[in-house]
Amino acid sequence: MLDRTKSPEKSWGAAPRTYSNSRNTLVLGGAGFVGSHLCERLLAEGHTVTCVDNMLTGSPANVAHLMQTNRFSLVQHDIVKPMKFTGRFDQIYNLACPASPPAYQADPIHTMKTSVLGAINVLDLAREDKASVFQASTSEIYGDPLHHPQNEKDWGNVNPIGPRACYDEGKRCAETLFFDYHRVHGVKIRVARIFNTYGPRMAINDGRVVSNFVVAALQNKPITIYGTGAQTRSFCYVDDLVTGIIRMMNAPDNVVGPINLGNPEEFTVRDFAELVIRLTNSKSSIVYLPLPTDDPRQRRPDIGRAAEILGWRPTVAVEAGVLRTIAYFDSVLRIPEAVH
Repeated sequence: MLDRTKSPEKSWGAAPRTYSNSRNTLVLGGAGFVGSHLCERLLAEGHTVTCVDNMLTGSPANVAHLMQTNRFSLVQHDIVKPMKFTGRFDQIYNLACPASPPAYQADPIHTMKTSVLGAINVLDLAREDKASVFQASTSEIYGDPLHHPQNEKDWGNVNPIGPRACYDEGKRCAETLFFDYHRVHGVKIRVARIFNTYGPRMAINDGRVVSNFVVAALQNKPITIYGTGAQTRSFCYVDDLVTGIIRMMNAPDNVVGPINLGNPEEFTVRDFAELVIRLTNSKSSIVYLPLPTDDPRQRRPDIGRAAEILGWRPTVAVEAGVLRTIAYFDSVLRIPEAVH
């Protein structure tokens, strides 16, 4: 874990940043769940990728298989602190922030700093490099939504002093900064609001619905539902999300967003638990606990703008994606003392 008092930096597979035949691309939070899949896809498309992560929720293991190419380098750094690189980047993807409630609530002040100070540092770098910069915003922008499904015109219904506010309001502030840098300095921004995403490389202790349910079911342990289970969620497989992210980055510069990226197929939490139990052939029971503070009742994206502007829709059916995720967690759980 990164010692913030000393802020050590480590690097693995460091390579020169400038390659004449490929885009120089920076992925912040690149050793995390979504970030590692993004790095993998960018390398496959010929980019030279510098991955930066503070390793609080990311892991070098997520990108270890990418170290074999000299077009990939991994640097441990916290984006709360300014970043200095030689050369310049063509594209910058900012995915650096814990995304699950247990992770971002573990150190809420640092979570807010990551969203706000981190955004400023990222935007200053993009301005200096004249790079296009992508911000991974979130459906949490909408809070406990007043409209259903959620579309980009919704301003949100967020409790600014609640226990989730460090993430919700941090991401809202980051969006403000991105659009202000765009208006004032002409920075080429793209802002996507990402809905629930799942797939291989989620951490076992991630704390979100898919990982919680699948891990419990594979171990035949009780599956915990908070509230009645009537609240709804929508689940997008990580490969589909990465396609949407890259498509947005490569869109014309006037496509700044915000644009929702998520799967509009909606499940009650109870129905999703039953799906996981069926697909794992589990003996798990379902237990109910009180709903956490500010937990949203409904969550489903309106992806009309993504479909119209980016030509993007999810293609992986939820059942197929969940089966792939089950296979991944099953393999991890078979490793003694696995921590991922």
